Amino acid sequence: MNSSADTLLKKDDSLLVVIDMQEKLVPVVADKEMIVENVIKLVRFCRIIDLPVMVTEQEKLGDTLPEIRAALVNTHPITKTAFSCFGSPAFREGIRQLRRNTLIIAGIEAHVCVAQTALQALPDYTVHVVSDAVSSRVADNRKVALQRMRQCGVTITSTEMVIFELLEKAGTPLFKEALPLVK
Repeated sequence: MNSSADTLLKKDDSLLVVIDMQEKLVPVVADKEMIVENVIKLVRFCRIIDLPVMVTEQEKLGDTLPEIRAALVNTHPITKTAFSCFGSPAFREGIRQLRRNTLIIAGIEAHVCVAQTALQALPDYTVHVVSDAVSSRVADNRKVALQRMRQCGVTITSTEMVIFELLEKAGTPLFKEALPLVK
């Protein structure tokens, strides 16, 4: 059994992956307002703590939502045709260059691109999927995807769990800067 030190997120080993939060797909997913809000929180938080963010876009589904793009700094989306992000050589190379072993995954659709990316990552990475920052067109597909990923060894987490684990403690300048995101 892992100790808590092995299962908690660590800033120097983590990377946020935002999958396919695009103009043609977001409007048709369940709980879209909550998902967009939480992805923006995660991206803004990553900027505060200087955590790398990778963004993907499925070909032909439009650009990443403008409000998410506005929160990103020096991040250019990787276009892909494969459902799994690992089907993109640019994605694989980006991860290799960042030298991070823990992927924090948000985005859509939970049962397609998110699940395939998370499951394909498992042999080589620790994977956390942010349950309140992923969705599918049909809510039941999201539910089934989260269950399947959990059964296969993915850690299912939430936006606030990610934020507080990476902050580690209260009272720091980073905590004070991040606090408005969770109020």
